[in-house]
Amino acid sequence: MKTATPDTTAPEHLSWSGLTHRGRFRANNEDAFLALAFDANHVRHLGKVGEASLADADFVFAVSDGMGGAHSGEFASRITVERVTKLLPRGFRRSAGGTSVGFSDILAEIVSAIHYDLTKMGQSYEECVGMGATLSLGWFTPGFMHFSHVGDSRIYHLPRGGELIQLTHDHSHVGWLRRTGQINEREARAHPRRNALQQVLGAGHQFVEPQLGAVACGAGDRFLFCTDGLVEGLWDRRIGEILRAAPGVGSLAGHLVQEAVQSSGRDNVTAIAVEVLASG
Repeated sequence: MKTATPDTTAPEHLSWSGLTHRGRFRANNEDAFLALAFDANHVRHLGKVGEASLADADFVFAVSDGMGGAHSGEFASRITVERVTKLLPRGFRRSAGGTSVGFSDILAEIVSAIHYDLTKMGQSYEECVGMGATLSLGWFTPGFMHFSHVGDSRIYHLPRGGELIQLTHDHSHVGWLRRTGQINEREARAHPRRNALQQVLGAGHQFVEPQLGAVACGAGDRFLFCTDGLVEGLWDRRIGEILRAAPGVGSLAGHLVQEAVQSSGRDNVTAIAVEVLASG
């Protein structure tokens, strides 16, 4: 987990937009996304588009891509985001109570709990055998975005005036080949095993080791949480162009999803765009 000195003048507002689409060929949507404001006692579901202050609450944005037979993939992603909703206030109370537990510890525990639930359901119900889900989650506090990730959904960071950064690692052999420079983006997109995941919540995997981290952020920084259906439709360069060019994020998720569906649309497509704004 990266660390940095908190900025006492950290911006205290976020703006966001989120959208999910089943694509042009799938009969159902196995993606789910989550937008929450929460404190130690309350959780508030956010609308698909909004702006709010970080002064009195933390914010979480997450995407999940389910997998499994029949409708179990859709069920898995929904369970994943619902469990995040229930577990986060407990984590907030622990972090605010002066205990030694850190954000990474809390996020790792949440991932472990979801993995256990999905695994147990897969073992208990025939229709849930093989059920699993990805999870890419960002927890925003003043000056920081803490994240946890399992699978091949992604979190991107576009610093103000900087270049697009993929914060998360695709948990696949193809993802490792690209990270180590053995193949390029074009080769990764065409690789026959690009969808074979080495880590996912549930789906018969015995253990998961989530990627955990944090980045300092300031006014003008933008973040994108997306499922692999969006990446299938848009090259990284195009994602960066869209994120950089948009005057705001109010319609940004819709723009990204619409273009990805038009370009490919073979999979479900989900995006959440978040911008850090100066307070006041």
